[in-house]
Amino acid sequence: MAAAVVSFTVVKTPSPSLPRSRSHPITSSCRCLCTAVATVPPNAAVVRPRRQRRWRRGRVNSWSGSIEIGVTALDPSVLDFPSSATGLKGGSWVVSGCSVLRDGRSVLEEYGQDLDQLGEGDRVGVERTAAGELRLWVNGRDCGVAATGLPARVWAVVDLYGKCTQVTVLPPEPGFSSPTPTPTPPLEPSAPPEDSALGTSRDEAFMVSPAQARPETFPNSLESHNDFASMELSEVVSNAILSAYNGGLLNVNLSSPPAGEGPGSSGAATSPILTSNDALLFHEKCGTLIKLSNNNKTAERRRPLDEFNNGVVMTNRPLRDNEMFEIRIDKLVDKWSGSIEIGVTTHNPNNLEYPATMTNLQSGTIMMSGCGILTNGKGTRREYCEFSLDELQEGDHIGLTRKSNSALHFFINGIDQGVATPLTPPVVYGVVDLYGMAVKVTIVHNNNHSDRLRRNNAILRALSPEGALRRAAPAAQAEPERLLFHPNCGQKAAITHEGRTALRPHATDDFNHGVVLSSRALRDGEVFQVRIDKMVDKWAGSIEIGVTTHNPAYLQLPSTMTNLRSGTWMMTGNGVMHNGTTILDEYGHNLDRLKAGDTVGVVRREDGTLHFFVNGMTQGPAAWNVPPGVYAVVDLYGQAAQATIVDDVEVTPVPEPLPEGNNQVSPSSPSSGVGGSDLRFHQLHGSNAVITNGGRTALRHNCRSEFNDAIVISNRALRDGELFEIVIQKMVDRWSGSIEAGVTAIRPEDLEFPNTMTDIDYDTWMLSGTAIMQDGNTMRNNYGCDLDALGTGARIGMMRTSKGDLHYFINGQDQGAACSGLPPEVYAVVDLYGQCVQVSITNATGPMDNSLATSNTATEKSFPLHSPVAGVAHRFHSICGKNVTLEEDGTRAVRAAGYAHGLVFSTKELKTEEVFEVKVEELDEKWAGSLRIGLTTLAPGEMGPGAGGGPGVPPSLPELRTKTTWMVSSCEVRRDGLLQRMNYGRNLERLGVGSRVGIRRGADDSMHILVDGEDMGPAATGIAKNVWAVLDLYGPVRSVSIVSSTRLEEPEGTQPPSPSSDTGSEGDEDDEDEEHGLGGEDQVAIMPTALEFLENHGKNILLSNGNRTATRVASYNQGIVVISQPLVPQLLVQVRIDFLNRQWTSSLVLGVITCPPERLNFPASACALKRAAWLLRGHGVFHNGLKICEKFGPNLDTCPEGTILGLRLDSSGGLHLHVNGRDQGVAVPDVPQPCHALVDLYGQCEQVTIVSPEPGAASLKSTGTQGDMEKADMVDGIKESVCWGPPSAASPLKSCEYHALCSRFQELLLLPEDYFMPQPKRSLCYCESCRKMRGDEAHRRRGEPPREYALPFGWCRFNLRVNPHLEAGTLTKKWHMAYHGSNVAAIRRVLDRGELGAGTASILSCRPLKGEPRGGFEEPGENCAPPREEQPPPVLLSPSLQYAGAETLASKVQFRDPKFQRTHQAQVAFQVCVRPGSYTPGPPSAILREPPDPHFSPAELEWVTKEKGATLLYALLVRVE
Repeated sequence: MAAAVVSFTVVKTPSPSLPRSRSHPITSSCRCLCTAVATVPPNAAVVRPRRQRRWRRGRVNSWSGSIEIGVTALDPSVLDFPSSATGLKGGSWVVSGCSVLRDGRSVLEEYGQDLDQLGEGDRVGVERTAAGELRLWVNGRDCGVAATGLPARVWAVVDLYGKCTQVTVLPPEPGFSSPTPTPTPPLEPSAPPEDSALGTSRDEAFMVSPAQARPETFPNSLESHNDFASMELSEVVSNAILSAYNGGLLNVNLSSPPAGEGPGSSGAATSPILTSNDALLFHEKCGTLIKLSNNNKTAERRRPLDEFNNGVVMTNRPLRDNEMFEIRIDKLVDKWSGSIEIGVTTHNPNNLEYPATMTNLQSGTIMMSGCGILTNGKGTRREYCEFSLDELQEGDHIGLTRKSNSALHFFINGIDQGVATPLTPPVVYGVVDLYGMAVKVTIVHNNNHSDRLRRNNAILRALSPEGALRRAAPAAQAEPERLLFHPNCGQKAAITHEGRTALRPHATDDFNHGVVLSSRALRDGEVFQVRIDKMVDKWAGSIEIGVTTHNPAYLQLPSTMTNLRSGTWMMTGNGVMHNGTTILDEYGHNLDRLKAGDTVGVVRREDGTLHFFVNGMTQGPAAWNVPPGVYAVVDLYGQAAQATIVDDVEVTPVPEPLPEGNNQVSPSSPSSGVGGSDLRFHQLHGSNAVITNGGRTALRHNCRSEFNDAIVISNRALRDGELFEIVIQKMVDRWSGSIEAGVTAIRPEDLEFPNTMTDIDYDTWMLSGTAIMQDGNTMRNNYGCDLDALGTGARIGMMRTSKGDLHYFINGQDQGAACSGLPPEVYAVVDLYGQCVQVSITNATGPMDNSLATSNTATEKSFPLHSPVAGVAHRFHSICGKNVTLEEDGTRAVRAAGYAHGLVFSTKELKTEEVFEVKVEELDEKWAGSLRIGLTTLAPGEMGPGAGGGPGVPPSLPELRTKTTWMVSSCEVRRDGLLQRMNYGRNLERLGVGSRVGIRRGADDSMHILVDGEDMGPAATGIAKNVWAVLDLYGPVRSVSIVSSTRLEEPEGTQPPSPSSDTGSEGDEDDEDEEHGLGGEDQVAIMPTALEFLENHGKNILLSNGNRTATRVASYNQGIVVISQPLVPQLLVQVRIDFLNRQWTSSLVLGVITCPPERLNFPASACALKRAAWLLRGHGVFHNGLKICEKFGPNLDTCPEGTILGLRLDSSGGLHLHVNGRDQGVAVPDVPQPCHALVDLYGQCEQVTIVSPEPGAASLKSTGTQGDMEKADMVDGIKESVCWGPPSAASPLKSCEYHALCSRFQELLLLPEDYFMPQPKRSLCYCESCRKMRGDEAHRRRGEPPREYALPFGWCRFNLRVNPHLEAGTLTKKWHMAYHGSNVAAIRRVLDRGELGAGTASILSCRPLKGEPRGGFEEPGENCAPPREEQPPPVLLSPSLQYAGAETLASKVQFRDPKFQRTHQAQVAFQVCVRPGSYTPGPPSAILREPPDPHFSPAELEWVTKEKGATLLYALLVRVE
């Protein structure tokens, strides 16, 4: 083909003040699609652009997007033009923005210069080279190869889209030749065009040139204007421009300007004008609650807080083929479940009787509801797409279109969700159901698919004009301004201190809307760091930090940044989220555990990796391929109330990439994509697989409920000698089997992805476990590696050699040829099966050395050594196994004889994050087995008299059970000899001479094993604080030497914060009556290690949180779970009720089973267990389904959320029930052992969590600490606040509704907080549910001599604070307890006085009491009566609140509950301590409507005292009816 270049220049953009044309309104964006005539002529050439004549009305950013240019193999003379160039199929390549699309699908992101940033006068062209490559030219500069494999015959295509309204083909310049393709940096839009070199070429090009930066929004319309000029390409182009709009949404005049005149000449010839007044609107006939506005483009449901349905609206006309019907959600309410539904119907709105909801219509209707498709009211596709309409937010867009092939497609924010149904009737109306949360929507006429696709693919590139300048600016630039917070911040946030500090002023009232962004974009390598200044204890969750591509000046800030679904990376808790989706579950330090004074930071490196910092310590790479020019963002969420930007704070340097030429990488570092291979995962994959991170990461969706259907394949065939390497990033313990990997000759487009890789029955070679398979059949067993034994962090590589052999590489080591005879073109294929959940392509992917030699030396270079570090070398303890000899000053251990008795210990306890590492020096191959390594709480010095070779040291590590010991043997994890986990990390049996093995106790109380410097991930959790490293030189490992050192103490403030909570259990008061404590009962020990539920459970159970949380996900039964560890005498096992579903009756069942639970086939409910089962259900105790005891303890069916239930075996085998820390007594005597605790999540109970107190807790009084709280739950995509306060041991449950109601009334009294005890001892509820939960008796005895009083059943008690000098604890023991009825008006006066009756002192003042003389206070003389005016009035008291709280003594007051606006009656009374001998008992003097308390003698029901100082205020009591 002869060479040519055709060039266009942009000469006009829309005017900001075009006169409105009433006769020809524009209802979609101004787009013009045109093609060059036939193929480009051989003598065409680039010419100089003519200077643009300024349009007389200027220009304005009225549109989003700009010119699109490319080539197509379609003949324009017979082409049915789509609405945009991105809609061209059948061999079309289009450059849009900075993306390259082939047949409408993005094939290359961030290519060349952003066309959206070009301005008037710029030149843009496309070239097809002789090699079939597509190249883009901007202002005479080559942007590089955009696509390859172009056919020989293509037409240039231009889309006059958005801001670009006119282009001109440049006349040819003599002797043009396209320069040698040399990619150059894109020019700034304002840069003057440069002339190109001249010459001749066989290549062919086509050039045009476009507009300016994209504005934030589209205008509603573009009216006609007679000054529009046109270019003249051919008659075909003019016809194409007309046909592109199917009857005319474009309302402009096109003509060729006369010679010598610029665009806009008044002499332009006029083309036919296209008009359309038939725009899509809502039909006037609609649901009964619908109100239409905005010319019937907006629909709103009236009374949204009272009604949730009758909100159906339909379009005013049927939809045309390929016509987009798109709406924007304008308003939602957070009251109902469910939300908007959208679809099509064949019913004419004029004849339709509108139903309450469209899903009730059982004919001619197709609706998308949630994430499924309903046809005629019945579900036909449950999981249509990943998006759920119920999770969309205000501002999100939903669209649909009926294709010309009858297929119905839905679009969420412009993203095509695929075919919803292949057969749609030819005449359908659009229909929207404003149901539930959805209140208001508006039809969007001017947003189209190509713009939405561009915005999603480019991740909402910065909308301001400086966005492009930021990307195009050279590296050497002026020092940017100081980092500050942008003044545009969240609704509940404020910026102070000249932009340095952000805060939530009302942090105790609101938990979200605290988003703040940096005032400018971050430079590469620039650390943005903030210090937490203030926190509140009211909420769950805390600060979140990250980056976003959104410009804060244009961003409508969400309530929380994790709700933003584009261009955002956030660290939240100890996970990382991208666009609202979790991409890393366990990353770094948990931000929810930070305290005031801690710092958090974020940095984007030049290679596009994102790193977070906590207290200056890097947490490692969190994301890859983050675009440049991102803004830092901080979300002051939950507990975080104030943060300040910190300048010049030293942080640990982010590790640099490995040197060039070293192909190995850290196992947790996927490819950054800079200078690496172009190998990615293909966009086609199994139904449960998800491709993220720019095609470098693959994960299996719903990994705990799905184990297969997750095959992924490379995007292209492997070259000879090219390594395709992946790293395992996440695994689950739920399934058997793991990753499978291999190659296939089947193209991704031709592969019908089966359930598992072994089901591919042709042209496929793979490794499954240790078996090499071809076409699903095993060729050989016992290959050099076992994929099922690999753990998190392991790397797997595949390579086809030039000889056709397939080699596997494990952690960089060649495992040898697996098979031979492979065809020349094979694709890498991976099956994320079973335990393997997530993998990423590493930097090592790419060409390798032909020798394939990989030695241990190379492996060592691949991983930087963790040790030795600065400090004193580690040593082995002198106490060791009898066959061990210590050499070289205790740094070398040798097993002198046999295969056992080889235990060695570290001399000191391991510090947090300290690595104890040894190197294997000698092997004895005659023995089997492996080195064993672990941690033990047993100090070597406690081995007893036999230590140092005697019986005190056991022969092997599994027999070390004197104290808790965790160990790894082969690839098994054990605790006290019991198997906890299989297939962990690398198999220690494969260690060779020179291999290094280390152990580390993490800051999160986890145990990590390191092999050759590579962290195998957490092997066990719940590790005690004080542990020693222990090794067992067992089997083939004969000698080891220490290569690590003790870590030097770091200066305070540089160490990472401890994740453990500092919140200890507050010591109980000396007595606060026995109602609070456990009386004289023996203290109960707590299970010292982390418990978890067994993997074998009911079919409706889903385990999470490290198998410590069990959730029933369906129905009301099939919810049995068993704790994996057997019950140990005197050790308490506890679970907390997390969630109740009130639609069911009954609730959880608790008990024990003595049969092995691992292979037990659980019935639908625990009551059906007929063998070796003891259960507590309701009030009863059951054995093998038969009730053996009635009315035992509280009714478990009435336990509210938050209740902590426990089981304990006493020394005689009796089974005890504990409720909120209180022992309810023996439920079942003589329970056989071993036995396992069982929980049946039945009826109302839908979720429970194992409660594990902090190590060292002596009693149950510290349960329910803040550390047990989870991150604020995600409900329908929106975070909920959790009001948390640590409960006291016997405090009522925080979910008690009566207690909450009484507390709200007490707050209405506006009493000073200083009068009351602080949390958690502030209040105690005596409603029927709470008192039964504690097992309170109705009466108690108090004082000297003891006297009986009744507990305040039916009331809520608010404890008063007493000055410590009054020795209130002593008084409450020696004095009697009584009650005094009062009224609301007298409460403040009594509290101010500090006692009942007359007086002036306050309860907070230090005034000696008469009954308890203090130093310096003289008792009044016998005959010294006080003055008459100080004689106090008599005070009426009673040991029974039933009498003191009678309406005649405690008047009722009416109030309105501020939360639910209901009217209630309330009474108040005081609980007081009374000095013995200061009162006179007698019969009741008040007139009672009900008989007095029969428990007390009528002659002693009323106590009267006149003595001053005879009473001490103890508590305020409230009762609400």
